[in-house]
Amino acid sequence: MYATYLRRELSGRKKQTIIVAAGLAIAIALVIVVTALSSGVRDAQTRALESVYGIGTDLTVAGAETEPGEGGRPRFEFGQDAGSTDDDGTTSLSQSRLMTDLMRGTLAASTVDTIANLENVSAASGALALTNSTFTGELPERPTTDDGTAAEGQTGPPGGGGGFGGGSFDLDSFSVLGVGADASVGPLSAVTLSEGRMLEGADAGQDVAVLDATYAASKSLAVGGAIDVGGTSMQIVGIVASATNDADTAANVYIPLDVAQTLAGVGDVVSTVYVQASSADAIGSVQTAISDAFPDATVSSQSDLASTVSGSLASAAALITSLGTWLSVLLLVVAVALAVLFTISGVSRRTREFGTLKAIGWSNRRVVGQVAGESVVQGLIGGVAGVVLGLGAIGVINLISPTISATTEQATGPGGMTGPGGMGGPGGAPQLAAAASDVVLNAPVSIGIVLMAVALSIAAGLVAGAFGGWRAARLSPAEALRAVA
Repeated sequence: MYATYLRRELSGRKKQTIIVAAGLAIAIALVIVVTALSSGVRDAQTRALESVYGIGTDLTVAGAETEPGEGGRPRFEFGQDAGSTDDDGTTSLSQSRLMTDLMRGTLAASTVDTIANLENVSAASGALALTNSTFTGELPERPTTDDGTAAEGQTGPPGGGGGFGGGSFDLDSFSVLGVGADASVGPLSAVTLSEGRMLEGADAGQDVAVLDATYAASKSLAVGGAIDVGGTSMQIVGIVASATNDADTAANVYIPLDVAQTLAGVGDVVSTVYVQASSADAIGSVQTAISDAFPDATVSSQSDLASTVSGSLASAAALITSLGTWLSVLLLVVAVALAVLFTISGVSRRTREFGTLKAIGWSNRRVVGQVAGESVVQGLIGGVAGVVLGLGAIGVINLISPTISATTEQATGPGGMTGPGGMGGPGGAPQLAAAASDVVLNAPVSIGIVLMAVALSIAAGLVAGAFGGWRAARLSPAEALRAVA
């Protein structure tokens, strides 16, 4: 009898049922879309970070920042007889320097083994981030006085402190990463081999290099060729690309760690240690243990690194977090309020009906149950419609697969400078290199999202039913008798 009466009442109030269900459907659909997009943005951030830090890299450990001016400014040094002179007297100069970050300190290579032996650490590897800068320039023949000395304002080549006197120069740079043989954690764990081979343990001490595919294509370099790194010719043995998206990898050129240390003249050090925890639950304890063991180092987790992601990905995350979340909450509140108002209004119009039911023996509890049941069914109808609408919207988003940009800033050496700092070479503070990538945004759907939507619709129905039942229960026996009369 309850189900029959419930069906008859809902079918007799189709307009109210449609309005309440439609309001809840729109709100539930928006909640589903916002929740799915939030998950998609988090996944996109993870993919953007993996292209730079590596798949499975939970923590990174870097040396402490140096004080401004500490360590001096790297300079290109040229002697008076440097370069080669053409028949017309023009002197051509060229020099490559491999330099570390001016602002970031280094860590002893033994730090990698110490961290690897900590509890709940499954893997650790070290890398040395460098910038290769190549200076090329031409100096015209310098005018001389009668005694054979250079005329005023026409002093020697870079390194001597004078001007170029009409000469031209160029500064080309690319990023270099010295890596160990263990590629299970760190930047090389986020690459795939496009051509040739990867760096191996046997490459220690060898002048070999692996290049990023995008950089190799821009410079017309291929496996079997050579590239100048720090003034040393490196044989190209492999080409790699990002495994997670179409972005560039963490560096333009990868070389063996010991070779990078020797060419840079920095000794047995690394700039970054990449750490993989034994489980997600252990990341916090591992981060604490590393911070205690190396108080001067900078220990960052994936969540810390995510704050460096900018571009349209960051804009999308901010938009979803602020506007999307609050809009979905506002719509849900409005939909519930609408359901409550319609339910109370419906109960007020049904005074004669409830009076008759009470007159024939219905208790307040049974009347309240009837009203609550109607509201819950309306909520369920709205929830089902919202799930269908939300899944449809998510399907459209995934079909379009919008591409958003992600830029992860990394501190780099002086190679990012636009020109030499005076005659001695690049100077000033290092810049931030932007590791840009394009990430496809998808909105993943899980059973949890669907269940959450259904639960919200049931809760909305219960809230509306509670208010409607409260109004129906307030009908006194006198009101019921007057309504029947």
